[in-house]
Amino acid sequence: MERLSSVFYSIQKWLFPVLEEELGELGEKEREFVRVLELMKPDKFMGPFGWQGMGRPRDGRLPVLKAFMAKTVFKYPDTRALLAGVKGSPKLRRLCGWETVGEIPSEPTFSRAFAEFAAAGLLSKIHAAMVVENVGDRVVGHVSRDSTAIEAREKAVGMAPSLKVKKARKRGRPRKGEEKLQEPKRLELQFQRALEENVADLPKDCAWGCKKGSKGKVETWCGFKLHIDTMDGGIPLSVILTSASVHDSQVAIPLAQMTAARTTNLYDLMDAAYDAPQIREFSFGLGHVPVIDSNKRRGEKTEFDPAKKARFKERTTAERVNSELKDNYGGNYLRVKGYAKVLAHLMFGIIAITGKQLYNLLC
Repeated sequence: MERLSSVFYSIQKWLFPVLEEELGELGEKEREFVRVLELMKPDKFMGPFGWQGMGRPRDGRLPVLKAFMAKTVFKYPDTRALLAGVKGSPKLRRLCGWETVGEIPSEPTFSRAFAEFAAAGLLSKIHAAMVVENVGDRVVGHVSRDSTAIEAREKAVGMAPSLKVKKARKRGRPRKGEEKLQEPKRLELQFQRALEENVADLPKDCAWGCKKGSKGKVETWCGFKLHIDTMDGGIPLSVILTSASVHDSQVAIPLAQMTAARTTNLYDLMDAAYDAPQIREFSFGLGHVPVIDSNKRRGEKTEFDPAKKARFKERTTAERVNSELKDNYGGNYLRVKGYAKVLAHLMFGIIAITGKQLYNLLC
């Protein structure tokens, strides 16, 4: 937190006055844009995207990355609108790193750069670094786990046929002493695997998903599902994107592994979709206290005691982050296709929310 306080002080007392002396008075959105850039430190991650000394030198990728962040903060719906906004605002253009309009690359160059960022998982790396550097040394009270539907503009991929060879077996009941072989479920396997293996095992293609909404009606959509761990204060700690068809419970353990590698928390708050003994056991194994709403399908619903009931109310932070992402940071403006690009687009919004909420911690 000392580093975050130092960043806060330098932005407020030094950076803003210097920028306003050079560019003129900054609006609230321009100030938010500057704060996010200072916290994400994009220049540290630009090494792999530089010119390698072969062929014609290409346009620098750092200003393009900053411009894509501006697209999220200023709520431009697509790259064409972003280019119009940057060209029409000298302050925004110079904040991105272009002195003249002629230096701004073309729309195809922006598309190629975005594809490079997505393929390299750049935005996920930046977000992880932001979390570790600014809250990694902090003990977090509650981590709220939830998912949100992401509608996509692409066709759903059908279920792939099973490649497993079915073994011939005798008909009828197994004989006395013979056990019926059952494959372990994903939740059982996740206990034994590392984070990378668990994430790789999750389906990631565009698919159909359904869930029961807040009014009790079943809602369906085609696309993906974004799973987020959120700490007190509305700061996203970990993010995993899966197919829309993946049940929330299948991502609980990978999310817990990812969050545990970045910070320390005391309580895991989850709704009834995560009510599974494996998830509770894994949470206990990390030294956490799971506060999970009981699922009626597992028998009679168990009510929280007063203390846990009060803690469970903190879980609304996850719902607020989901709404913030969709309403204000591009979650409802998905114009790209393919898992990697969809994740990159959403991570720009997650980074913007993270920067905003980190700054609010010290206000």
